[in-house]
Amino acid sequence: MIDIPRNIAVFGAGYIGLVTGACFAQLGHRVVVRDIQPERIRMLHSGEVPFFEPGLGDLIAQNKERLSFTLDAREALRDAEAVYVCVDTPPTASGDADLSRIWSVVDALEATSPLVAVVVKSTVPVGTGARVRAALDEAGLGHVGYASNPEFTAEGRAVEDFLHPDRVVIGASDEATAHWVRDLYDGIGAPVEIMDVASAEMVKLASNALLATKITFINEIAAVCEATGADIRRVSRAVGMDHRLGPHFLHAGLGYGGSCFPKDTRALRAMASNSGYPFQLLNAVIEVNELQPRRAVQRLKEELGGLRGRRVALLGLTFKPGTDDMREAPSAVIASRLLAEGAEVTGWDPMGRPGPVEPWTSVTRHASPLEAVTGADAAIVVTEWPELRAADWPTAARRMRRPLLFDGRNLLDPATLSQAGFTYMSVGRATRPTA
Repeated sequence: MIDIPRNIAVFGAGYIGLVTGACFAQLGHRVVVRDIQPERIRMLHSGEVPFFEPGLGDLIAQNKERLSFTLDAREALRDAEAVYVCVDTPPTASGDADLSRIWSVVDALEATSPLVAVVVKSTVPVGTGARVRAALDEAGLGHVGYASNPEFTAEGRAVEDFLHPDRVVIGASDEATAHWVRDLYDGIGAPVEIMDVASAEMVKLASNALLATKITFINEIAAVCEATGADIRRVSRAVGMDHRLGPHFLHAGLGYGGSCFPKDTRALRAMASNSGYPFQLLNAVIEVNELQPRRAVQRLKEELGGLRGRRVALLGLTFKPGTDDMREAPSAVIASRLLAEGAEVTGWDPMGRPGPVEPWTSVTRHASPLEAVTGADAAIVVTEWPELRAADWPTAARRMRRPLLFDGRNLLDPATLSQAGFTYMSVGRATRPTA
């Protein structure tokens, strides 16, 4: 527990805001989380978590005496010494970040005596902090410090990442604010990097762009492996053993998705373009990633001799395992392409919640992988859920019209699937014929 508990208002009860609020409460602070969605706040009041994140529900329950939820901005701000801005910054049509929710929080601030710092955790373009600082000064809040404190949490392990981070990055408008925000993290044994606001804003964008580049690079190497007969699993394993490179994010597959990498790479590209710099490397990263799920559909089309009238099962719908997040999931692109080619699409996912729009209104959902593949001409492993490792593949092969499996995550063993009766295809490895 910290020595001096603070009153913190967190604006935004999404993946970042709710984890931030719960974890600060765990450290001993008193936290009020405010959101504009009545249903989300209703669920939180009743003890429900509006999305799946391992450990988050337990953390909220453990800290209910220090953690509350509201729709009222004034209530959240009443005793707040720090305001944490954790709202969405979705892309606009131009690729720039939409900062309207950031400004809504800033406009709600008042010159209340307890307020010490406004801290933005949302991902924003470089230069946003300078604009917010100017707005605070103009609103008579010149005595309130400003800081950028970007998050580096991954969905599926966000609580662990917050409480045991690689580093805490704080960019502040003045030294006193930087140290005050640093003290909020007392009890977390991680290096704290203090810098100027613009640099802190860039750290977040640069980190995600570099991780996205590693994913895209290994997918490009996988394409070369397919053309030359090399095995991407062996290649990526050996490459990752180099201490200069490391094994993380060197797993070939269907490309990255989710709420961060696609949005942040496009935002960084747009920011660079607006500054007159053509970020060609990032252009290539985005282009290759957008192509990756389409390549899988094209390979299936060639193998099946066309997709019209075929039934294809998607195994996994979320952008990664351990979350129910469907944002920018490769499954949406794959399903849309299959439907456009005239295929019938079925799907299974233990957590995913597809919305009531296309392509999901045309995808038949099933309760198990076995049900999803029954009668199918092909199946695609889209998300590497551990349940798929334990699936009854021999029975699945018998239930399919044609036992063809495209392993889009290289999750399964080719020899095992071949013995089960499948024609096995994967990313960066040669197609294995049916046993």
